[in-house]
Amino acid sequence: MNKSGRWAGKSWATLGDSISAAGGYQPLVCAEVCFATMINLAVSGCSMAAGGDRDYGATVHAGLALQDIPDCVTVFAGTNDFRLDKPLGSMEGRDIHTFRGAYATLIEDLLTRRPDSRLNLWTPLQRDKDGWDTTVRNGAGFRLAEYAEAIRGLGVYYALPVLDLYAESGITRLTLDYFTLDGLHPNAAGFQRIAGLAVPFLERL
Repeated sequence: MNKSGRWAGKSWATLGDSISAAGGYQPLVCAEVCFATMINLAVSGCSMAAGGDRDYGATVHAGLALQDIPDCVTVFAGTNDFRLDKPLGSMEGRDIHTFRGAYATLIEDLLTRRPDSRLNLWTPLQRDKDGWDTTVRNGAGFRLAEYAEAIRGLGVYYALPVLDLYAESGITRLTLDYFTLDGLHPNAAGFQRIAGLAVPFLERL
């Protein structure tokens, strides 16, 4: 454990859905990266975009409600936007009922209120649960890969680091049985894989 590392004594917040709400990867990351404090603001079953019967837990709302923005903020969302048919939208107009609009609104709010916070974006994992896999188009006409691509684009636009779990985690239809409980939610091996990628990613920020 590197007590004098980049994040020693610093604070970390995670925003997102059930994969983060489960709290499976955060302790593994903290044990290596040495954050002094960690707050988990993820809400199970909810999307980045606002609206619908799960509006209460939208990631955009959770982020905007942060009073004291930590030194490092991770946003790990997208799989529920895909599953709940949230339109991709655009950054123009910052419509928080669309994926890009909500994400851009959140990014601009956090960086405006605390420019020195190290905001980082994680793409969703690949999945195959309840008929929702990487090949299907949702009710809005989009595949999961397009939400991942939107996050990469937001990272470029706002000069933010992106951990591309969709493309680099090794969690695919061939390995979902090994890394997940149900084709979506990580098991112990899945959380270890996520943490193994997150630690060097965060240490280089």
